[in-house]
Amino acid sequence: MERPAWAPRSIDISVPSVARIYDYYLGGSHNFEADREAARMAMQFMPGLPKIMQANRAFMRRAVRHAVDQGITQFLDIGSGIPTFGNVHEVAQAAHPGSRVVYVDHDPVAVTHSEAVLADNDTADVVAADLRKPQEILASPGLRRLIDLNRPVALLLVAILHFVEDTDDPYGAVAELRDALAPGSLLVLTHASYEGIPLPTERSEGAVDVYKDIRNPLIMRSREEIARFFEGYDMVEPGLVPMPLWRPETAPEDEDPYAFSGFAGVGRAGGATGGRTA
Repeated sequence: MERPAWAPRSIDISVPSVARIYDYYLGGSHNFEADREAARMAMQFMPGLPKIMQANRAFMRRAVRHAVDQGITQFLDIGSGIPTFGNVHEVAQAAHPGSRVVYVDHDPVAVTHSEAVLADNDTADVVAADLRKPQEILASPGLRRLIDLNRPVALLLVAILHFVEDTDDPYGAVAELRDALAPGSLLVLTHASYEGIPLPTERSEGAVDVYKDIRNPLIMRSREEIARFFEGYDMVEPGLVPMPLWRPETAPEDEDPYAFSGFAGVGRAGGATGGRTA
Protein backbone atom coordinates (compact mmCIF):
# COMPACT_ATOMS: atom_id res chain seq x y z
CA MET A 1 0.00 0.00 0.00
CA GLU A 2 1.56 3.28 -1.15
CA ARG A 3 1.80 6.02 1.47
CA PRO A 4 0.59 9.44 0.23
CA ALA A 5 3.06 12.30 0.69
CA TRP A 6 0.65 14.03 3.11
CA ALA A 7 0.39 11.03 5.47
CA PRO A 8 2.52 11.33 8.63
CA ARG A 9 5.19 8.62 8.77
CA SER A 10 4.15 7.76 12.32
CA ILE A 11 0.74 6.31 11.41
CA ASP A 12 -0.12 2.82 10.22
CA ILE A 13 -2.22 3.40 7.11
CA SER A 14 -3.46 -0.20 7.20
CA VAL A 15 -5.42 0.50 10.42
CA PRO A 16 -8.79 2.27 10.00
CA SER A 17 -9.45 5.55 11.86
CA VAL A 18 -12.88 6.91 12.75
CA ALA A 19 -11.78 10.42 11.74
CA ARG A 20 -10.78 9.22 8.28
CA ILE A 21 -13.90 7.05 7.93
CA TYR A 22 -15.95 10.16 8.73
CA ASP A 23 -13.96 12.04 6.06
CA TYR A 24 -14.86 9.32 3.57
CA TYR A 25 -18.58 9.52 4.42
CA LEU A 26 -18.44 13.28 3.75
CA GLY A 27 -16.78 12.77 0.38
CA GLY A 28 -13.30 13.83 1.52
CA SER A 29 -10.03 12.63 0.04
CA HIS A 30 -7.87 12.25 3.15
CA ASN A 31 -8.57 8.61 3.88
CA PHE A 32 -6.89 5.31 3.06
CA GLU A 33 -8.16 2.05 1.59
CA ALA A 34 -8.46 0.54 5.08
CA ASP A 35 -10.78 3.41 6.06
CA ARG A 36 -12.83 3.09 2.88
CA GLU A 37 -13.17 -0.67 3.31
CA ALA A 38 -14.44 -0.28 6.89
CA ALA A 39 -16.87 2.43 5.79
CA ARG A 40 -18.22 0.29 2.96
CA MET A 41 -18.68 -2.65 5.33
CA ALA A 42 -20.65 -0.47 7.77
CA MET A 43 -22.75 0.91 4.91
CA GLN A 44 -23.74 -2.61 3.89
CA PHE A 45 -25.76 -2.69 7.10
CA MET A 46 -26.64 1.01 7.30
CA PRO A 47 -26.51 2.60 3.83
CA GLY A 48 -27.61 5.99 5.15
CA LEU A 49 -24.45 6.63 7.19
CA PRO A 50 -23.28 9.46 4.88
CA LYS A 51 -26.68 11.15 5.33
CA ILE A 52 -26.28 10.95 9.11
CA MET A 53 -22.84 12.59 8.90
CA GLN A 54 -24.17 15.32 6.61
CA ALA A 55 -26.95 16.02 9.12
CA ASN A 56 -24.30 16.29 11.86
CA ARG A 57 -22.40 18.90 9.85
CA ALA A 58 -25.55 20.86 9.00
CA PHE A 59 -26.58 20.96 12.67
CA MET A 60 -23.07 22.06 13.68
CA ARG A 61 -23.19 25.00 11.28
CA ARG A 62 -26.61 26.11 12.57
CA ALA A 63 -25.42 25.82 16.17
CA VAL A 64 -22.27 27.87 15.47
CA ARG A 65 -24.33 30.64 13.90
CA HIS A 66 -26.66 30.51 16.92
CA ALA A 67 -23.67 30.90 19.24
CA VAL A 68 -22.47 33.96 17.34
CA ASP A 69 -26.00 35.40 17.48
CA GLN A 70 -25.78 35.00 21.27
CA GLY A 71 -22.56 37.00 21.35
CA ILE A 72 -20.17 34.04 21.68
CA THR A 73 -17.04 34.34 19.55
CA GLN A 74 -14.85 31.62 21.10
CA PHE A 75 -15.18 28.00 19.96
CA LEU A 76 -13.59 24.80 21.27
CA ASP A 77 -14.26 21.88 18.91
CA ILE A 78 -13.14 18.56 20.43
CA GLY A 79 -13.01 15.57 18.12
CA SER A 80 -12.93 17.97 15.20
CA GLY A 81 -11.69 15.45 12.63
CA ILE A 82 -10.24 16.19 9.21
CA PRO A 83 -11.03 19.67 7.85
CA THR A 84 -13.83 19.80 5.30
CA PHE A 85 -15.75 22.61 3.65
CA GLY A 86 -17.87 24.55 6.15
CA ASN A 87 -15.70 23.86 9.20
CA VAL A 88 -16.31 25.69 12.47
CA HIS A 89 -13.77 28.46 11.85
CA GLU A 90 -15.21 29.17 8.40
CA VAL A 91 -18.77 29.45 9.70
CA ALA A 92 -17.87 31.39 12.85
CA GLN A 93 -15.49 33.80 11.16
CA ALA A 94 -17.95 34.45 8.33
CA ALA A 95 -20.60 35.33 10.92
CA HIS A 96 -18.19 37.33 13.10
CA PRO A 97 -14.71 38.11 11.77
CA GLY A 98 -12.16 37.60 14.51
CA SER A 99 -13.95 34.66 16.12
CA ARG A 100 -11.41 32.40 17.79
CA VAL A 101 -11.48 28.65 17.19
CA VAL A 102 -9.44 25.83 18.69
CA TYR A 103 -9.77 22.36 17.21
CA VAL A 104 -8.79 19.27 19.20
CA ASP A 105 -8.18 15.78 17.85
CA HIS A 106 -5.89 12.85 18.58
CA ASP A 107 -5.77 11.51 15.00
CA PRO A 108 -2.40 12.53 13.46
CA VAL A 109 -3.89 12.96 9.98
CA ALA A 110 -6.63 15.23 11.34
CA VAL A 111 -4.08 17.33 13.22
CA THR A 112 -1.67 17.54 10.27
CA HIS A 113 -4.35 18.68 7.87
CA SER A 114 -5.82 21.13 10.35
CA GLU A 115 -2.37 22.67 10.74
CA ALA A 116 -2.11 23.05 6.97
CA VAL A 117 -5.58 24.58 6.61
CA LEU A 118 -4.99 27.01 9.48
CA ALA A 119 -1.41 27.99 8.62
CA ASP A 120 -2.37 31.55 7.66
CA ASN A 121 -5.19 31.96 10.19
CA ASP A 122 -4.05 33.78 13.35
CA THR A 123 -7.34 33.23 15.17
CA ALA A 124 -7.66 29.47 14.75
CA ASP A 125 -5.41 26.61 15.87
CA VAL A 126 -5.36 22.86 16.41
CA VAL A 127 -4.29 20.92 19.51
CA ALA A 128 -3.28 17.25 19.51
CA ALA A 129 -5.12 15.91 22.55
CA ASP A 130 -7.83 13.51 23.69
CA LEU A 131 -11.30 14.25 25.08
CA ARG A 132 -10.65 11.68 27.80
CA LYS A 133 -7.93 13.96 29.24
CA PRO A 134 -9.65 17.34 29.65
CA GLN A 135 -6.83 18.92 31.68
CA GLU A 136 -4.37 18.37 28.84
CA ILE A 137 -6.73 20.21 26.52
CA LEU A 138 -7.36 23.06 28.95
CA ALA A 139 -3.65 23.54 29.71
CA SER A 140 -2.45 23.39 26.10
CA PRO A 141 -0.60 26.47 24.81
CA GLY A 142 -2.72 26.51 21.65
CA LEU A 143 -5.90 26.85 23.68
CA ARG A 144 -4.44 29.34 26.14
CA ARG A 145 -3.23 31.54 23.28
CA LEU A 146 -6.67 31.93 21.73
CA ILE A 147 -9.34 31.12 24.31
CA ASP A 148 -10.12 33.27 27.34
CA LEU A 149 -11.77 30.85 29.76
CA ASN A 150 -13.15 33.79 31.74
CA ARG A 151 -15.45 34.56 28.83
CA PRO A 152 -18.19 32.32 27.37
CA VAL A 153 -17.07 29.57 25.01
CA ALA A 154 -19.05 27.33 22.67
CA LEU A 155 -17.85 23.78 23.38
CA LEU A 156 -18.55 21.48 20.45
CA LEU A 157 -18.73 17.72 21.01
CA VAL A 158 -20.18 16.72 17.65
CA ALA A 159 -20.21 12.99 16.84
CA ILE A 160 -17.44 12.24 19.34
CA LEU A 161 -18.94 11.09 22.64
CA HIS A 162 -20.31 7.89 21.12
CA PHE A 163 -16.68 6.80 20.66
CA VAL A 164 -15.96 7.15 24.40
CA GLU A 165 -16.80 4.04 26.40
CA ASP A 166 -18.42 4.26 29.82
CA THR A 167 -15.25 2.84 31.39
CA ASP A 168 -13.46 6.05 30.24
CA ASP A 169 -16.03 8.18 32.11
CA PRO A 170 -17.33 10.44 29.33
CA TYR A 171 -19.75 12.11 31.74
CA GLY A 172 -16.87 13.05 34.01
CA ALA A 173 -14.89 14.49 31.10
CA VAL A 174 -17.83 16.63 29.94
CA ALA A 175 -18.45 17.83 33.51
CA GLU A 176 -14.77 18.74 33.92
CA LEU A 177 -14.88 20.83 30.75
CA ARG A 178 -18.16 22.43 31.85
CA ASP A 179 -16.68 23.45 35.19
CA ALA A 180 -13.71 25.11 33.43
CA LEU A 181 -15.91 27.31 31.24
CA ALA A 182 -17.46 30.67 32.10
CA PRO A 183 -21.18 31.11 32.80
CA GLY A 184 -23.07 31.61 29.57
CA SER A 185 -20.96 29.07 27.69
CA LEU A 186 -22.71 26.67 25.33
CA LEU A 187 -22.45 22.90 24.94
CA VAL A 188 -23.14 21.83 21.34
CA LEU A 189 -23.54 18.06 21.12
CA THR A 190 -24.64 15.25 18.83
CA HIS A 191 -24.68 11.57 19.70
CA ALA A 192 -25.54 8.33 17.94
CA SER A 193 -28.49 6.26 19.13
CA TYR A 194 -30.55 3.36 17.87
CA GLU A 195 -33.54 5.67 18.31
CA GLY A 196 -34.61 7.18 15.02
CA ILE A 197 -32.66 4.87 12.69
CA PRO A 198 -35.09 3.69 9.97
CA LEU A 199 -33.91 0.10 10.27
CA PRO A 200 -34.52 -2.82 12.62
CA THR A 201 -32.09 -2.63 15.56
CA GLU A 202 -30.52 -5.98 14.70
CA ARG A 203 -29.51 -4.64 11.27
CA SER A 204 -28.10 -1.43 12.74
CA GLU A 205 -26.07 -3.56 15.13
CA GLY A 206 -24.20 -4.91 12.10
CA ALA A 207 -22.75 -1.46 11.44
CA VAL A 208 -21.92 -1.04 15.14
CA ASP A 209 -20.06 -4.36 15.03
CA VAL A 210 -17.84 -3.05 12.21
CA TYR A 211 -16.60 -0.28 14.52
CA LYS A 212 -16.06 -2.82 17.27
CA ASP A 213 -14.01 -4.97 14.89
CA ILE A 214 -11.69 -2.04 14.09
CA ARG A 215 -11.25 -1.37 17.83
CA ASN A 216 -13.19 1.89 17.81
CA PRO A 217 -16.40 0.81 19.54
CA LEU A 218 -19.48 2.86 18.70
CA ILE A 219 -21.51 3.33 21.90
CA MET A 220 -25.19 3.75 21.07
CA ARG A 221 -26.81 5.55 24.00
CA SER A 222 -30.48 6.24 24.66
CA ARG A 223 -31.98 9.73 24.64
CA GLU A 224 -32.07 9.64 28.44
CA GLU A 225 -28.38 8.71 28.62
CA ILE A 226 -27.45 11.44 26.15
CA ALA A 227 -29.45 14.01 28.13
CA ARG A 228 -27.18 13.33 31.14
CA PHE A 229 -24.32 15.08 29.31
CA PHE A 230 -26.28 18.31 29.71
CA GLU A 231 -26.29 18.25 33.52
CA GLY A 232 -25.47 21.77 34.67
CA TYR A 233 -26.81 23.29 31.46
CA ASP A 234 -30.19 24.80 30.59
CA MET A 235 -31.37 23.45 27.27
CA VAL A 236 -31.82 25.89 24.42
CA GLU A 237 -35.09 25.40 22.54
CA PRO A 238 -36.15 23.02 21.07
CA GLY A 239 -34.20 20.78 23.49
CA LEU A 240 -32.64 17.42 22.69
CA VAL A 241 -34.08 16.38 19.33
CA PRO A 242 -33.20 14.59 16.08
CA MET A 243 -30.69 16.73 14.15
CA PRO A 244 -33.01 18.06 11.41
CA LEU A 245 -35.46 19.31 14.07
CA TRP A 246 -32.99 21.61 15.80
CA ARG A 247 -33.83 25.08 14.46
CA PRO A 248 -34.16 23.89 10.87
CA GLU A 249 -33.45 26.18 7.94
CA THR A 250 -35.21 23.89 5.47
CA ALA A 251 -38.37 21.82 5.80
CA PRO A 252 -37.59 18.74 7.96
CA GLU A 253 -40.03 16.65 5.95
CA ASP A 254 -37.68 17.05 2.97
CA GLU A 255 -34.80 15.41 4.87
CA ASP A 256 -33.61 11.85 4.26
CA PRO A 257 -35.05 9.49 6.94
CA TYR A 258 -31.52 8.59 8.07
CA ALA A 259 -30.87 12.20 9.07
CA PHE A 260 -33.20 11.68 12.05
CA SER A 261 -30.91 9.04 13.58
CA GLY A 262 -29.55 10.01 16.99
CA PHE A 263 -29.90 13.32 18.83
CA ALA A 264 -28.60 16.87 18.89
CA GLY A 265 -28.88 19.66 21.41
CA VAL A 266 -27.44 22.89 22.73
CA GLY A 267 -27.23 23.81 26.41
CA ARG A 268 -26.29 27.05 28.15
CA ALA A 269 -24.19 26.96 31.32
CA GLY A 270 -24.69 29.11 34.36
CA GLY A 271 -28.43 29.04 34.90
CA ALA A 272 -29.29 31.31 31.97
CA THR A 273 -32.81 30.86 30.65
CA GLY A 274 -32.87 29.08 27.34
CA GLY A 275 -35.77 26.66 27.26
CA ARG A 276 -36.90 23.39 28.66
CA THR A 277 -34.62 20.76 30.12
CA ALA A 278 -33.48 17.83 28.03
